[in-house]
Amino acid sequence: MHITALLLSRLQFAFTISFHIIFPSFTIGLAAFLTLLEGLHLATGRPTYRVLFEFWLKIFAVAFGIGVVTGIVMAFQFGTNWSVLSRVSGPIQGPLLSYETFMAFFLEATFFGVLLFGRARVAPWLYLVSTAMVALGTTLSAFWIMVNNSWMQVPTGYVLANGGFVPDDWQQILFNSVVWVRFPHMLLASYLTGAFCVAATGAWYVRRRQFNAEARVMLHMGLGLAAVLLPVQLFFGHLVGDYVHDRQPVKFAAIEGRWHDEQPAGEVLMAIPDPAAETNHYQIKIPVLGSVIGSLSLHSKEVGLTDFPRADRPPVAIPFFAFRIMVGCGLLMLLLAWVGAYLSLTRRLERNRALLWSIFWGFPLPFVAILTGWFTAEVGRQPWTIYGLLRTADAVTPILATRTALISLVIYCALYTFVGVFGVLFIYRLLRAGPGGRLALPPGSGHGRQIPVMDEPFIAPPGFGAVQLAHHIIHDRPESP
Repeated sequence: MHITALLLSRLQFAFTISFHIIFPSFTIGLAAFLTLLEGLHLATGRPTYRVLFEFWLKIFAVAFGIGVVTGIVMAFQFGTNWSVLSRVSGPIQGPLLSYETFMAFFLEATFFGVLLFGRARVAPWLYLVSTAMVALGTTLSAFWIMVNNSWMQVPTGYVLANGGFVPDDWQQILFNSVVWVRFPHMLLASYLTGAFCVAATGAWYVRRRQFNAEARVMLHMGLGLAAVLLPVQLFFGHLVGDYVHDRQPVKFAAIEGRWHDEQPAGEVLMAIPDPAAETNHYQIKIPVLGSVIGSLSLHSKEVGLTDFPRADRPPVAIPFFAFRIMVGCGLLMLLLAWVGAYLSLTRRLERNRALLWSIFWGFPLPFVAILTGWFTAEVGRQPWTIYGLLRTADAVTPILATRTALISLVIYCALYTFVGVFGVLFIYRLLRAGPGGRLALPPGSGHGRQIPVMDEPFIAPPGFGAVQLAHHIIHDRPESP
């Protein structure tokens, strides 16, 4: 394979977006869970909900920070590596990304400060509203990003002017049917990520016989939410498949591994696609099912990849296998959630050690499903950046040198790996400490200045810097009565 600036730029964007998406998808679901916990605490007065809120708030703070840092790079790359895309689509994508910043990020960041510092300073109902505003901000952020990406998948509401795409109908851009199946699909994926991480943490503590009250709440609540949400997610997944079938038939054919027209069409469960020979090896196929899935018909004609020029076909193997991994993760989550919820209702869950271990080790499933879902959507769109209008090869910065792109890729990989390793280790330390646990502050001695930003005064020792202060604010501030 010949190394070019285009290839390296694609690898860089794929790496950074794959790394970044893990944290927003987690925090969107976690913000909703925090709102639920705070509402339950306000309604019932049970201290367990308050303890769990403070525990998950710390983890949310770390994940939120990593998501912000890694997300900033996305905007930079449009200018450095994809200047043609920025120029021709700026009148549409620029406002959408600005809305995401000013309407969503500022909202969640502002009220997030209330969550960190305002428990003892605002009324309980206002603290609940602040929690809900953080959750709303994360949801709006996902909405604007999905509107932007959906426009690239199915461009609507534009006219061509001065060599670029100019918005002609914002209603079509914001409220077309593609957005309103893809946005709920992504939102539900985030909620499921939060639910499974909470359930897995609860299963871990139950197995270790730690934090019994909090562990049981996390385990049962996480599984219950997942059991309810997963069937809805599968329904929206089917709707997403419908739009791909109707609007992006070449992507749909690649996902299905269908090379030639079929009537009725079979469904390829597993195979090894061979683009050179335009066939599949070791194929396992169910007759007629492909027509049922594609058109809800027993005799519909379904198109194959050979109906399209080779230059317009995506790399078949990636969407083909990524889609199956995504579906497999979804079915495994459905099995764990429904079996776990059933045993929870019959009060047998906590005695089933094998299922507890399965739930704990199942926490990566939603992350894998989200990543492979994005691989299916984005790689399946190739060779187009804006589907049917702008090819990826024409969207890259014309003067970008291969050497420059390589240096940029290496630097981003190194920095993201550094941030990711330390972020994950820090979250692991929080999980080890558990609900109500404390991380020890660095030892110090002597007298220092008073810092009046805590619920109670805190005396900082000499040499106590900004990093240690932030550590204390997030992890060791005293609980309010």
